[in-house]
Amino acid sequence: MLQAEDFARRRRALLGALGPGCAAIVPASPVRVRSRDIDYPYRPDTNLLYLTGFREPEAVAVLVPGRADGEFVLFCRDRDPQRELWDGKRAGPDGAKEQFGADSAYPIDALDEVMPKLLKGCDTVHYDLGSNPDFEARLGGWLKKMRDGSRERNKAPVQVAALDFYLHEMRLCKHETELECMRSSAAVAVDAHKRAMRRTRPDMYEYEVEAEIVYRFNRSGATESYPSIVASGANACILHYTENTSRMRDGDLLLVDAGCELEGYASDITRTWPVGGAYSPEQRAVYEIVLEAQRAAIATMEPGAAILDPHHAAVDVITRGLKRIGLLKGKVSELVRDGAYREFFMHRTSHWLGMDVHDVGDYETDGEPRKLELGMCCTVEPGIYIAAENNDVPKEFRGIGIRIEDDVAVTASGHEVLTAALPKDPDEIEALVGSG
Repeated sequence: MLQAEDFARRRRALLGALGPGCAAIVPASPVRVRSRDIDYPYRPDTNLLYLTGFREPEAVAVLVPGRADGEFVLFCRDRDPQRELWDGKRAGPDGAKEQFGADSAYPIDALDEVMPKLLKGCDTVHYDLGSNPDFEARLGGWLKKMRDGSRERNKAPVQVAALDFYLHEMRLCKHETELECMRSSAAVAVDAHKRAMRRTRPDMYEYEVEAEIVYRFNRSGATESYPSIVASGANACILHYTENTSRMRDGDLLLVDAGCELEGYASDITRTWPVGGAYSPEQRAVYEIVLEAQRAAIATMEPGAAILDPHHAAVDVITRGLKRIGLLKGKVSELVRDGAYREFFMHRTSHWLGMDVHDVGDYETDGEPRKLELGMCCTVEPGIYIAAENNDVPKEFRGIGIRIEDDVAVTASGHEVLTAALPKDPDEIEALVGSG
């Protein structure tokens, strides 16, 4: 679990990167209305959570390098017994200092009064441009007021610059405490997938399997890190299928893409298993291609490898496999060059993983694929999807959708598969399905 010192270390790193004459502003995510007077469950802004651990709405963190009264300022909701009776406890400004390490803290209602004072004398204000238009307009108002005032004009910030580059680079490489959080999140997701496999039976509905997964998440104090995909039969060929309403038939495959968020960190796993407990010969043939592709992709991951290396490895194996079972014809090198595999494998193999399931960080540096570094985490998730209406392939292959996804961290010796405890060997999966 992350401690106060972890957040303080992150703030020090950001302050050091910004240097003197700058300020960084990180507001909380706004509350979103679901309907009428019902809000969506609140999800804190990830950057604010990363820097402070503060989870309440209506908050703004300000970091000012070299500020005499302390470099970390937090605005938050004031204590209000009546509102706390309805909405839950608030830290208040005193709690912001005592529990979250703020050097100074103010009620959020004081933002318009205090913020211009904090920004006075700063040359550059760093902010995640485009992330919160309402707050951005408010920031523009403060700066305009400072520039328009005759006394303040020479002390107003000259420019607003992007903050995301600094924070995204920091978040890309995980410290050991973060990796421990990711291992915990992965362990819960692994158990949820095992539970779903054991409970799967023909004639169940997809949402019943989803319920088993969410139950396991909630029992562990976790939430879904994204809407779970529980796709049986040809639904598995819809990459972001989330209806989860179909009845599962004996002979179908079930593709489950589900992960959780625990302690602020996400997991993201996909497995594909037979609803009736046994793969057909065609299903197994495709499954084994995807499994071989995933193993080849994971094997490329080590410090200094390029982020695209896993994808290239997966593409090569999948193209060869599709040719072997007769779904592609021609020279492998030409099929890869021409992108013939994209009819069946149309997405990339990896994305960054961390506090967000599609985590931040550039995939290129200086126009070249980014090199992997110690502590980087990503998914490895090749797949093959054969549309049910594809009359150019044998009938037995139509409607097969298979993806296998694991979460992988780059280590000094190569890599660590955070989700390795979840079976993916087809014989092991067949033994697990329907067993509980």
